[in-house]
Parts: sequence; structure tokens; C-alpha cells
Amino acid sequence: MTIEKHDLHHEFPEMADEIHELKTSNAHFAKLFDQYHNVDQQVRRIETGVENTSDEFLEQVKKERLNLKDQLFQMLKAIA
Repeated sequence: MTIEKHDLHHEFPEMADEIHELKTSNAHFAKLFDQYHNVDQQVRRIETGVENTSDEFLEQVKKERLNLKDQLFQMLKAIA
């Protein structure tokens, strides 16, 4: 099974400059970015079998990742 990459640079490659700008100039964005990265890593560990959890927990973590991505995207759109 191929595991897709969901880091922000793969999700929004056209916004690489905006991601960099906000990471360095906006503390709230940087905090959300770090949270997103950590949650994405957790999902990848579960999906690759490094961590074993219930399907319900995996779905919960994926929803958290999606919520963070939505928040980050809204901030990126605001400066694009």
C-alpha cells in the first residue's frame, strides 16, 4: 500500500513562498504548522504499521489533521 504524503508542501506546492513567509512571520501559523506536521507524522506511523491503534482513533487523528489543514489554508489564502 502506497502512503500519500500530506505535508503542507505536498498539499499546496503552489503556496511554498506563502508557507515560508507565514512560518517565519506569524507565530500562530507556525504553531498550527508544527501541530499539523506532528499529527501528519502520527497518521503516517499508524498507516505504515509502526503504531497500532483502533480504526476510530485513526479516523479521529485524520479529522484533526484535516481541521488543521483547513485553518492553515485559510491563513495562506488571506495573504495570497
